[in-house]
Amino acid sequence: MHKITIPQRVIDSVIARRGKEHVYADLDPAKTALIVVDLQNGFMVEGIAHALCETAVEIVPNVNRIAGAVRRTGGKVFWIRNTHDAECLTSWSHFHEDLTRPERRAKRVESMSEGKLGHQLHPDLVVMPEDETVLKKRFSAFIQGSSDLEQRLRAQGFDTIIITGTVTNVCCESTARDGMMLNFRTIMVTDGNAAANDEEHNASLIAFYLTFGDIMDTDMLVACLEHNAAQKIAAE
Repeated sequence: MHKITIPQRVIDSVIARRGKEHVYADLDPAKTALIVVDLQNGFMVEGIAHALCETAVEIVPNVNRIAGAVRRTGGKVFWIRNTHDAECLTSWSHFHEDLTRPERRAKRVESMSEGKLGHQLHPDLVVMPEDETVLKKRFSAFIQGSSDLEQRLRAQGFDTIIITGTVTNVCCESTARDGMMLNFRTIMVTDGNAAANDEEHNASLIAFYLTFGDIMDTDMLVACLEHNAAQKIAAE
């Protein structure tokens, strides 16, 4: 598991700007969606993965725990699957041709294509029938042409999103930043995201926290969900 290091100066800056350390602790569980980004064999299973992130396996228990809490308190879980198709080679040609070596490109295409073992969710994840699966074709699930996640969330009345998955500083942060700029209240889970190393993980969380949204660990997030759901019931 990553060692989380958020400097006090960062926390102080957040408080000075927003008035509190955790601005979204008051989330409405019934309007909250858990977004699980790319926890697929292609990033998590040695021998299958085209881009192995070893720490991603370690966050699976936390993701399952958060998913259970979200379901219990009236929210919904969305499993995001990074997906390649032939159209990506032309519409995202600079990434495939300029930023990826040919041998790595071929391995990625094989791993992330529908029907391939690498495209499947990690087997230790607890997926329930009421959850939804979203296929995304870019790092961010929200950018135009990537997926229909935004439309699904809006149609079901969600205004708050919890971001978990891998890797923290690429697909997770890209999705989180775009989610905020589309006016979703956005939370990244400090021990529910995984990157290649602690340095990249913490840098991503810090950059997001300073400007784009809130960060919480699993314990705090689950406590907020359960407390706020209980408060809502008591007020009815």
